[in-house]
Amino acid sequence: MNQQPVPLHEHGQRRPMKKRLWWIAISPSVWAIHFLACYITAAVWCEKIGEGNLRPLQISVGIYTAIALPVIIWVGYSSYRNFRRGDPPVPYDFDDPTDRTHFFGFTAFLLSSLSVVATLFTVLVFVLVGSCD
Repeated sequence: MNQQPVPLHEHGQRRPMKKRLWWIAISPSVWAIHFLACYITAAVWCEKIGEGNLRPLQISVGIYTAIALPVIIWVGYSSYRNFRRGDPPVPYDFDDPTDRTHFFGFTAFLLSSLSVVATLFTVLVFVLVGSCD
């Protein structure tokens, strides 16, 4: 297989990948997995244990959150850096790889921001609710 060298920007940085469409789905997927893990754990806990000490449930939700938030923040930070690389024109009028990269970076950054808020709202339920009822 002939592999072409990765083109570099004028500052010697690696040029971003042309196809970043999958990058947009990472943060919402991590939030969805976090959401399902939290509520499935709560459903099983409340069905099997019922009333009593909810501290282990809250600790498990905290562990899920400690895993999910850094991933979402990393994707958002990387997307923001990808969006701010160069001097992006805000109206994306041209269909070229640079505009696509900036658009995908901006979209992934916004979805990451929304996923952080959604993850925090999911955790807020477990902080504020004190029983399985």
